[in-house]
Amino acid sequence: MRFLASVLAAATFYGAATAIQTIEAVGNKFFTSDGKQWFMKGIAYQLVPDDPLVDTEQCMRDADLMKTLGANTIRVYHVDPDADHDGCMSAFAEAGIYTMIDMDTFATYIIPTAPAWNQTQFDAYKKVMDAFQGYDNLLGLFVGNEIISQSNHSLAAPFIKAAARDLKAYRSSMGYREIPVGYSAADIAELRPMLQNYLTCGGNASENIDFFGLNSYEWCDPSTYETSGYAVLEAQAKNFPVPIFFSETGCNTGEGGRTFEDQAAIFGPHMVDDWSGSMIYEWIAEANDYGLISYGPAVDPTATGENVVGGFTVKGTPTPVAPDFDNLKSQWATISPTGVSKSAYDAKKVSTRDCPQPTSGWLVNGNVALPSLGATLSSSGYEAVPSATGSAADASSTQNAVSGSNEIAGMAVGLVGVSMIFTFWL
Repeated sequence: MRFLASVLAAATFYGAATAIQTIEAVGNKFFTSDGKQWFMKGIAYQLVPDDPLVDTEQCMRDADLMKTLGANTIRVYHVDPDADHDGCMSAFAEAGIYTMIDMDTFATYIIPTAPAWNQTQFDAYKKVMDAFQGYDNLLGLFVGNEIISQSNHSLAAPFIKAAARDLKAYRSSMGYREIPVGYSAADIAELRPMLQNYLTCGGNASENIDFFGLNSYEWCDPSTYETSGYAVLEAQAKNFPVPIFFSETGCNTGEGGRTFEDQAAIFGPHMVDDWSGSMIYEWIAEANDYGLISYGPAVDPTATGENVVGGFTVKGTPTPVAPDFDNLKSQWATISPTGVSKSAYDAKKVSTRDCPQPTSGWLVNGNVALPSLGATLSSSGYEAVPSATGSAADASSTQNAVSGSNEIAGMAVGLVGVSMIFTFWL
């Protein structure tokens, strides 16, 4: 009964009971509202497919254990903007934990093989921003996750940038605080450096993302900074113009527990000046064996029940998974970077990236014109979609944004030469 009373109190007195500083992105760093640089120690948190931030009691139990672990951030991939999130957001705020929320869903994400950015998508993303903007522990919002995962997907990049542009403009028009809006990328070697540069190039901050997250599993213990590939990631992130961090990490080879030795590198002298931390995949134990906790033993995969999803219990008292939980706790306990104060930081020192030129994998040529709201990609360029779900008042067609038509209908087919590259130009 005492725990239930605490739950009700958290749900009832959200705002009055919580006090957590907001976080902003300045240059390539995050700062708290009192001017201290902030570093992410995060966990991917998606207990149920739809929205894990609606069960206040469960959030309180998990937040309490996350605080013991040393976490200060969670990432949630799917939410219901019409639900009540006060109790869960309060529970995490009380534990000093921020949230990063993905705005897209399986029904509204930008499809890489047929990219479009329409009013239906925009309205759905706006609803997520509206639902969470009032919480001080909202750290950031993602416009997409791993949309570009193959070489012939890069034509979707201007649509990702257009989504960020429109959500940031909406944020300003509503008078919301400058909640960072960014993207979470797949770690594809022939695409990653071009994508991260493209999303931050051109010199127009209103069109660029506010942060770049990387889902990387390059470091599989035992490894080192040099042999893991982290040295390459760092070289490509040196003086990056916006905060860059690992939005997923924690390779699991299935051979014993994870030791999370990469955390010492991410927060160590090689990378700490350019990276803002990491998020470990993931909180709950599922079939992939990446979980840090479990709510009970696995059950028959065909079993059904209110708190059973895919053969695993998704509610209850979180129990640490050994040895991963304690290994991560031990790593994070040794990490306490101080960074630089906002007053002493000169954001002009970070580099402005050049817009990348086409390669055999990256197909977007330089600082291309972005699609208007309501546009889709065709062989002749950006075209307005004449439908209720795709049209918008400012939709327009940019003819000849793309040259060539022999591959546009089959974007899943690999490109074999520079002569077959779709070339964008202003």
